[in-house]
Amino acid sequence: MKRSYFSGPYALWMILFTIFPIVFVGLYAITVRNETANSLYAGLKNISEIFANKGTYMKVLWRSITLAFECTLICLFLGYPCAYFLASKEFAKYKTLFVLILLPMWMNFLLRTYASMGLLERNGIINTIVTSLGFERLDLIGTRGAVLYGMIYNYLPFMVLPIHTSLKKMDRRVIEAAQDLGANPLRVFYKVTLPLSVPGIISGITMVFMPSVTTFAISGLLGSGNFMLIGDVIEAQFMQANNWNFGSALSLFMTALILLSIGLLNRLDAGKNSERSEKW
Repeated sequence: MKRSYFSGPYALWMILFTIFPIVFVGLYAITVRNETANSLYAGLKNISEIFANKGTYMKVLWRSITLAFECTLICLFLGYPCAYFLASKEFAKYKTLFVLILLPMWMNFLLRTYASMGLLERNGIINTIVTSLGFERLDLIGTRGAVLYGMIYNYLPFMVLPIHTSLKKMDRRVIEAAQDLGANPLRVFYKVTLPLSVPGIISGITMVFMPSVTTFAISGLLGSGNFMLIGDVIEAQFMQANNWNFGSALSLFMTALILLSIGLLNRLDAGKNSERSEKW
């Protein structure tokens, strides 16, 4: 039996649950629904409407991109030291600490977000501590900070895991060689460890940025409807306005932006790899 036959189930899965949905989204995006059915009489009307309405949707899109960028940046600054610590140490409690990082991912996404609400609401744990210290209650729910916290809490493991894998697979002999040549720990990190961990960083950035830029559950629950992101707009078009055509156009537009960002990251990673190969 040819090895290519084993790819059959995967190919069938991709066709049914990836290719077909994208095709249907594309068809809805380039059609406009009239009183009877979908028609192509204004094929790109949905796309042009994204840039209309005095730039309302573009403002929401820019807010989503900005918040996703902040979330990705904070996750990188928090996740890299954590991954570096776990990958550079061999200790008895390594598995315990690693499980603690994975533990939130074992729970449902909505459950984690509702747990965050229990921390941030007016009668939540944080405000209970604040009032017990004699201070006034804080209005945390419905703010930008609450949404950003929820995104970081949910997506931080997706930054830690790929960086940890990249650091764990690193050839330690390269680091030992740099140390034998007289490089101090800081120089070893910037010249050896950090460049070799770039693939993990690129993967982590991709895995955090993509879901955070399109999220809607976090902004809906922790933002209390006061902080709308592009994911909320898309969800509202499908579930409330019943405008699948415009919702598909927004989804297709976001897909194009995400693919563009992935392409840029891959080019950056390829450039880094070529530089490293030239040095070696």
